[in-house]
Amino acid sequence: MQNVQRIVLVDFGAQYTQLIARRVREANVFCEVVSYLTPLSEILDKKPVGIILSGGPASVLDADAPHIDPAIYEQGIPVLGICYGMQLTAYTLGGTVERAAQREYGRIPVDFDVSSPLFAGMKAQSVAWMSHTFHVTHAPEGFTSIAHSENCAFCAMANPEKRIYAVQFHPEVTHSEEGQKVIANFLYNVCGCTGDWTMSTFIDNAIASIREQVGPNGRVMLGLSGGVDSSVAAALISRAIGERLTCVYVDHGFMRKNETESVREVFTKQFPVNLVIVDARERFLTKLAGVSDPETKRKLIGGEFVYCFADEAKKLEGVEFLAQGTIYPDVIESGSVKGSAVIKSHHNVGGLPADVRAKFIGGLVEPLRMLFKDEVRRVGEELGMPHDMVWRQPFPGPGLAIRIIGDVTPEKVAIVQDADAIWREEIDKLPMAQRPSQYFAALTNMRSVGVMGDERTYDYAIALRAVTTTDFMTAEVTILPTETITTAANRIVNEVKNINRVMFDYTTKPPATIEFE
Repeated sequence: MQNVQRIVLVDFGAQYTQLIARRVREANVFCEVVSYLTPLSEILDKKPVGIILSGGPASVLDADAPHIDPAIYEQGIPVLGICYGMQLTAYTLGGTVERAAQREYGRIPVDFDVSSPLFAGMKAQSVAWMSHTFHVTHAPEGFTSIAHSENCAFCAMANPEKRIYAVQFHPEVTHSEEGQKVIANFLYNVCGCTGDWTMSTFIDNAIASIREQVGPNGRVMLGLSGGVDSSVAAALISRAIGERLTCVYVDHGFMRKNETESVREVFTKQFPVNLVIVDARERFLTKLAGVSDPETKRKLIGGEFVYCFADEAKKLEGVEFLAQGTIYPDVIESGSVKGSAVIKSHHNVGGLPADVRAKFIGGLVEPLRMLFKDEVRRVGEELGMPHDMVWRQPFPGPGLAIRIIGDVTPEKVAIVQDADAIWREEIDKLPMAQRPSQYFAALTNMRSVGVMGDERTYDYAIALRAVTTTDFMTAEVTILPTETITTAANRIVNEVKNINRVMFDYTTKPPATIEFE
């Protein structure tokens, strides 16, 4: 990203590393994430105005704990350590880190030294989100405590002379009442940022980057699902290279009801591009026959997607690049950073198989890879895309196959298509402000006894899901009108064959994921 101030975020494998980056970007400062394995020289080559050290799952006292070049603290560049980043800073610079007598987890009242530039304009006490087993018991030389709780003397520490700050709590999560102020204070009060990062800046840089990667004559094929991410990627790449982009929509048979027809309408009339529609329903159903394991499903579908694209690329002269609508939640849930957990595999993460890579010799074009869903939508709006397209319901690449618990059959696909269509119809009757961020029906693998028409039934149960979120990293259950849920449930039981029970999922993310598989 050229011509903008930059914060480098060093990732130690935390699940919410990119959430920190998102908070930085919300403050209109560009943030780039790098692995803790990145050499210091490479970090310095990026000319950061500040460095943030993320949290992580390890203890700094572990023999194999991730570390960083101690010289990072001697460059005169402001540093902010968060959670593991604080413990690492203390440990590296001569302080003491010990196992806490009482672990702190959740919302904890913290007393702040509001005379510190890190906490300027904040309340003297507010709630912060803690999640740690180890903590700093003695600060390094030159550091003082600037925040404390009942059980933690060093909720934050600072060496103002060297512009090194660290916090034990997580300012990036919404549970920390004034967390965003902490991040903004670091950016503006400590690093001297000017706030030169906007979505229009991103678009300009992304277009320039696409043109540089593809070159003046390169041709790109994009895997278009019809969802928000791939649609915005199509618009962005189209803006960069025009007719040299071809979009391939693969109907794998696990689409929502009437989805293929809707995609054809949008991308041939409302937002015309070079569009190829591939009917691969039989191919994918054959591939998944008898498969019940969620990870196996995802990987089989992902692999088959790539081979479908490769088959189509053979028919398109001169195509050297494969484009995808990959966004960052896909990346981190797939465990792309060393030390982070694999939550679930995403078909568009992890590179290309060797035999397919030989066809797409230019590699992958992924202009949205570092953005969250809400940022992708802002890009779409900035590009002038139709409102309905930008704000349509998210839909996973594997489609309804991961909304069917257990093995996938044509009959089960039809059941969930019909149930999902009814659920979406009822929610869409609500005012826009009341609608969830994502809502769908899933077919459970549970069968139960019911009574219909005075006769015993033994059929499947449908689970309804409705969540509210901004970044899709965390999600709350949407409280919907009872009438909406009961009307949908009654319609599903009456109108969808082989369903005699409907349930509503009240689980947040975490501990659940938004999708069932």
